[in-house]
Amino acid sequence: MSVAAKRGAAEATLLAFDYGEKRIGVALGNVLTHSARALTVIPNKSREYRFEAIGALLREWQPDLLVVGLPRHPDGTPHAMTQLATRFGNQLNGRFNLPVVWVDERYSSVDAEARLRERGERAEHIDAEAACVILQQYLDEHSSQPL
Repeated sequence: MSVAAKRGAAEATLLAFDYGEKRIGVALGNVLTHSARALTVIPNKSREYRFEAIGALLREWQPDLLVVGLPRHPDGTPHAMTQLATRFGNQLNGRFNLPVVWVDERYSSVDAEARLRERGERAEHIDAEAACVILQQYLDEHSSQPL
């Protein structure tokens, strides 16, 4: 029986990723509480390093679904990072056998920066906060739908 089936879709745990070539922001969320929070930033040193760090997070939090931010130009067209984020999400699915969904992340960094500024926090947390914005957007868009 899957973790999702044990807990039920209404209590599903989610991890979200804001993929970057230098850093990967990570956020944690829960469908039951309909909330997301910034979790950590993983330095994107190498493929081995990032997937080892992500594997540790997956073992700790046992998410039912992974959410990956999909960068796009303001007009919605894809660019080079769109392909990299898509590949990253596909690798997550292939390595960890968890479902992955993509969320349009346009302006997530702008929103994250504004949130940090409001709270008086440093910009070094922006990647995790951007992942939080992405995850909260997913939760808001899917609040009445099962996983």
